[in-house]
Amino acid sequence: MPNVLERKCIEKGLKMTEQRRVIARVLSESNDHPDVEMLYRRASAVDPKISMATVYRTVNLFAETGIIERHDFGDGRARYEELPEEHHDHLIDMKTGKVVEFSNPEIEALKERIARELGYQLVDHRLELFAVPLEGKQ
Repeated sequence: MPNVLERKCIEKGLKMTEQRRVIARVLSESNDHPDVEMLYRRASAVDPKISMATVYRTVNLFAETGIIERHDFGDGRARYEELPEEHHDHLIDMKTGKVVEFSNPEIEALKERIARELGYQLVDHRLELFAVPLEGKQ
């Protein structure tokens, strides 16, 4: 049975090769925001015939068709995640690279209000907070 990401690919009319299915499954099962190298390691553990080039082409195709989201968290590597069902923002720990997803209704309301006050209707946004742990919280 196809996972959510595989179903989205099929709905978008993408041909689903076995290697694309493996990459889609690996992305779907990821709880982090993997880069291409991480995806390659995980996918090649499932199918050793998958090449790095195949992973690059596949994530680019998935991102271009709006199936996954590409992020730049300031570490020089594109990171990927399945498009979430509900909006969330990201806090990036600059010491470890850990990405923390969060939602905050006050921030959402503030962004809407700012856009409205400037004469706009907000249609999309991204919020990425770059932080270091507080002293004693490491």
